[in-house]
Amino acid sequence: MRTFGLAFILSSVLFASSCLLSGCGVGNTSEPAITVTPSQAVLSAGQSLQFNAAVIGVPVPNPQWLVNGIVGGSASIGTISGAGLYTAPTRLSSTNVQISATDPAKGSYSAPVSVSFFDPDNFQPGVVSATINPLVASYTLAVPQGASMQVQFGTTTNYGLTTWEQTPTVEGGNITILVAGMRAGSTYHMRAILQLPDGKTVEDSDHLFTTGTIPSIQLPNITTSQAAGMAPADGVELLDLFQEVSQNTQTAVVTDLQGNIIWYYPLQDEPFPIKLLPNGHMLVVESQHQRVQEIDLAGNVIWQLTLGQIQQRLSEAGINWPLIPPSSASSSSNGLTQGLNHDILELPNGHLILLVDYTLTLTNQPGSPAVLGDAIIDWDLQKGPVWTWSSFDHLSLAHAPYGTSDWTHANALLYSPDDGDLLLSMRNQNWVIKINYSNGEGDGKILWHFGEGGDFTLPPGEAPTEWNYGQHYISFPGADTVGIFPFMFFNNGNGRLDSNNVPCGTKGGAVCYSSVPVFQLNEYTHNAEVLSEHIPISPNGSTAFSSCCGSADFLSNGDLEYDVAFDQNTPGVSYIQELTQEQTPQLVWQMIIKGQLAYRAFRIPSLYPGVSWSESAIATANAKANAQPLPIKAGKS
Repeated sequence: MRTFGLAFILSSVLFASSCLLSGCGVGNTSEPAITVTPSQAVLSAGQSLQFNAAVIGVPVPNPQWLVNGIVGGSASIGTISGAGLYTAPTRLSSTNVQISATDPAKGSYSAPVSVSFFDPDNFQPGVVSATINPLVASYTLAVPQGASMQVQFGTTTNYGLTTWEQTPTVEGGNITILVAGMRAGSTYHMRAILQLPDGKTVEDSDHLFTTGTIPSIQLPNITTSQAAGMAPADGVELLDLFQEVSQNTQTAVVTDLQGNIIWYYPLQDEPFPIKLLPNGHMLVVESQHQRVQEIDLAGNVIWQLTLGQIQQRLSEAGINWPLIPPSSASSSSNGLTQGLNHDILELPNGHLILLVDYTLTLTNQPGSPAVLGDAIIDWDLQKGPVWTWSSFDHLSLAHAPYGTSDWTHANALLYSPDDGDLLLSMRNQNWVIKINYSNGEGDGKILWHFGEGGDFTLPPGEAPTEWNYGQHYISFPGADTVGIFPFMFFNNGNGRLDSNNVPCGTKGGAVCYSSVPVFQLNEYTHNAEVLSEHIPISPNGSTAFSSCCGSADFLSNGDLEYDVAFDQNTPGVSYIQELTQEQTPQLVWQMIIKGQLAYRAFRIPSLYPGVSWSESAIATANAKANAQPLPIKAGKS
């Protein structure tokens, strides 16, 4: 028996070695080939990795494991147990090893899979290459199991900025990081930093990358200023711009606080809106093409969802909302945009909350008017619509402050993580409503209406002037989202009522103005009060009145930032301001955009979730950046 066993092992070794050398692999047996997983690996000295053998998904019982054709391997090339656990040698060679499996009972075998070794003192440098975005580089490096990688970059070897850390799959392998945040027409140094499982830090060699240029005709007209001695909050500005003059100017851009473009998505459309996702990608709704896209930082489309696909899947589910008008995919019979619009959410479970609107002709209304109303779709990327809500089912047409042709005009969605409900801002209702969504299990009932004529009460002297009028961009500035909590938005102030209920801008009424209020809402008593309110002042010193658009939020340092998009007192100019929160607020930083409307503006910490870029780090990274004259100017005052 021992002689037979030895002969069998030797024949197996010779057979496997012959197949490895000749490539006979999978074709010399009537038995289906064995598949070994994982299909490749990168390991450090002494690391272990479990391999598995299967035939058409069924595990092979008692497979025989080989390393370089040797059953069980050896100390110099690594060993593998009968259960498929491979352990790399403690002294590494520069050559890969091959792992394979046979089934002695059936005479079947696998093609070999490769294991490469990572030596921290002698490894293959990473590769840096261009992408389809001239401001974004691709950095790829083979990383061992359990390690992490990030990239430092800057115009000198002082670097300054870093990307986020990424880890490979459990078997190790190539990590590719898209390096973004660089100015146009400049040469940057970059290197990967590896953190190995044993705590050792390893640096890749330095690489050079030169960014491309953006045609000057496509550059937004942006200027910035910063008050002397004042420090703005960390981060960069994500701008959501609409065209007003040129149809070639970029609309989805990120700038540093000096106004230099450091990322853009070459969109011949208007983002409605664009948001940075937790996975580092961007989520954008294109208003003219009526589609939702998730893109990576290079601009590669990860997936796309069109209005036509949404309409079809709704119809299949028995929901007959006419999202696409007969005459056009983007405008209704009354000339107003319908379909995808204004906002989108990605929920923690990966679902999308889509905001759409559509027109219905209601025969029970005087003159049978065409009414444009809003609807919400909970969209599972695999299943399609899984929950829907329509304003036509839950609101009364009797409440129509601006008529029914553009009845609701919703413009912002907000998810309440504490109870799983949704908030919807409807500017033409002068209301923010809370909807019983309950993470997709709710009945859609409106739980409350916030605004003039709604369910909340303001203290004497605050109503009706402090109510919301034509508001945009709702947010929770605190940790709580149910019960008693703070709530804020950009209050455009359209038709704001005075103490005598006279609308602003009319005969006998006050001058219209916009504001950024922070309310405290009490859902138990339905009382509300204004905790604070700021009234923006335009660059020319006038009180702001932005009749549309805008956003507002608090920054990481406690400052307030808001976007005044369409100030009637500064035609053709949008401006973004950062102010301190003091008794007398101080202007810290300001951005002025000419020729485009800044629908929204966000201070994001960086282009990488979990990473914050300070103003000093950005300055270090751009110490030698291209200073060629472009229609983007920066200055300090």
